Amino acid sequence: MGKTIAVFNQKGGVGKTTTAVNLAASLAIKNKRVLIADIDPQGNATGGLGINKSKLENSIYTLLMGNEASSEEILCGTQLKMLDVLPSNTDLAGAEVELVSMADRNLCLKKALAQFKDSYDYIFIDCPPTLGLLSLNALAAADSVLIPIQCEYYALEGVNDLVNTIKLVRNSVNKNLTIQGIVLSMYDGRTNLSIQVVEEVKKFFKDKVYTSIIPRNIRLAEAPGYGLPAVLYDPRSRGTEAYMELAEEFLELEGEL
Repeated sequence: MGKTIAVFNQKGGVGKTTTAVNLAASLAIKNKRVLIADIDPQGNATGGLGINKSKLENSIYTLLMGNEASSEEILCGTQLKMLDVLPSNTDLAGAEVELVSMADRNLCLKKALAQFKDSYDYIFIDCPPTLGLLSLNALAAADSVLIPIQCEYYALEGVNDLVNTIKLVRNSVNKNLTIQGIVLSMYDGRTNLSIQVVEEVKKFFKDKVYTSIIPRNIRLAEAPGYGLPAVLYDPRSRGTEAYMELAEEFLELEGEL
């Protein structure tokens, strides 16, 4: 049975979708069967994998609302054989309101993803950068949380709130939720600030911080515009190398190497 990991930080602009897409792609290259569940109404992970959001007849919204559709009608393949996506589009924007009146409203995503657990080694949920019902659904459905934190000023702003959110979810709908790890992103080794942020994050999260650090890299920023993960857009870029190293470390800690 596959492991479900929510890629979550309620602070925006931290490299959340970049990490979800590129870590998933790197694991797929390493022959792991991977699914990305895009529950951000902006659909950045969907577009970043080359899927035209405006032409989707079915999306993850269909699953969340319990509407009848086969997995084949909703799942989209990518340019990597081992990587699929449950796509998102603007239909999902209304889900926050619609979920409020539903029974077990925090567990809709968990129920929706149950049918995919046996088909994939890893399911990554790309969360919106807010703490609403969609994010709570992701945390309720996940076995663990992967937290990207940018190496910039105010990096630790909101981290206490984030940790408290995870504790709240543990105490209410998902007692087994753990922290998978902390990914440091947008690192610039030329600045004292980046170095200081790394030190502060390691003090706070200790051994939960991955040693593989994602640099600030123009290729990572360009790749989504071409509908590709960086590992396909520029396999030799520093950004690609960093995510491949992260995938290696991820699998090692999972006991798969």
